[in-house]
Amino acid sequence: MPARTRALAVTALTVLTAVFALSAGPAAPAPAQHAETPAPGDVVSVQDSAFQTLPGQPTGAKAWKIHYRSTSATGAPNVVSGTVIVPQDGRTGPRPLVSYAVGTVGLGDSCAPSSGFPKGTVVEAGLVQQLTGRGWAVVVTDYEGLGTPGEHTYTAGRSAGHAVLDAARAAIRLPQAGLSAQSPVGIMGYSQGGQASSWAAELHDSYAPELDVLGTAAGGVPAQLDKLVPVHDGSYGAGLLFMAAAGQDAAFPELKLDSYLNAEGRKLIAFLRANCVLIDTTVGAFKKISDLTVEDPLATPAWQKRLHESDLGTHKPDHPVYLYHALGDELIPYALGSRLRQDWCAKGGAVTWRTILLGTHVTGVITQSLKAADWLADRFAGSPTSGDC
Repeated sequence: MPARTRALAVTALTVLTAVFALSAGPAAPAPAQHAETPAPGDVVSVQDSAFQTLPGQPTGAKAWKIHYRSTSATGAPNVVSGTVIVPQDGRTGPRPLVSYAVGTVGLGDSCAPSSGFPKGTVVEAGLVQQLTGRGWAVVVTDYEGLGTPGEHTYTAGRSAGHAVLDAARAAIRLPQAGLSAQSPVGIMGYSQGGQASSWAAELHDSYAPELDVLGTAAGGVPAQLDKLVPVHDGSYGAGLLFMAAAGQDAAFPELKLDSYLNAEGRKLIAFLRANCVLIDTTVGAFKKISDLTVEDPLATPAWQKRLHESDLGTHKPDHPVYLYHALGDELIPYALGSRLRQDWCAKGGAVTWRTILLGTHVTGVITQSLKAADWLADRFAGSPTSGDC
């Protein structure tokens, strides 16, 4: 069986058997040298780790868990954890780097990808292996507050974009990875990872212009959070809505989510904050905002203002983007991805757009993973693209 076919098989098996990642608790970081003048992307600590796609299936890649400096949604300095993965393929020349952003894993610290990679419990590990199988280094951020002190700022777009870009900076600055400041960089993610990747694409020219980002591949992007409220309120995806509310509250404490909740609502949010996505979405399914609140926070001006701060499409990425969305996406409507494409195209962006005609939100990441990686490979090879706007 060809290597890429085996990688796809592992990916499909992983996603279809688990659907969402369930991760184990994080290990304590080992101390490392601090930069004299702290800056975003500086490595704070590093420890040896491991990368497995399934339990008991090592990949032959070296991995390190890192803590690195980044920036919150409000511009405050913070520290984020992540994993740097480098294939051991004997390559001696320059190696591309992909900053990979995972989809929703949950709000509890045990859900962090860096905790699950050594045990083979991260669903998207198979997708990451497709990238390392091409000889690329990969860095996977845990996002702000996931596996580090504080709450996970789930769906706060600017925070996630910073974490993705600073993960690339940190990987380049990690001596063990063997990368350099001239390493070509790609960005990739789906769902929550699609939001994070798209934010990284929009922020690149202002926040991390020194990174040689050649392309971003983003799929299933929740480009406008307020449009998801009527989709999920009272539906089987309601748990994601309440997780997002908790994430926004973590990013912007002045929102005071708990003050809007009744006793049942406070109990649910506390549960969601401590657990991973599979159980969170199960427990939160079909619940309504009106059943859990004394007042709907998402309808207030303060909450609407913060939600709109995560809107995408307001700034053209300074590099080509591969954007894809499933026509039958039941969790993030197709119209949101299509609108993002229109907004970027209207600003002169180089956007390649792909509609996934068959499938749902979860299957979309599988059916497009190889095509998205092929598109990134063309960018690393120097092939030009102006998109198909």
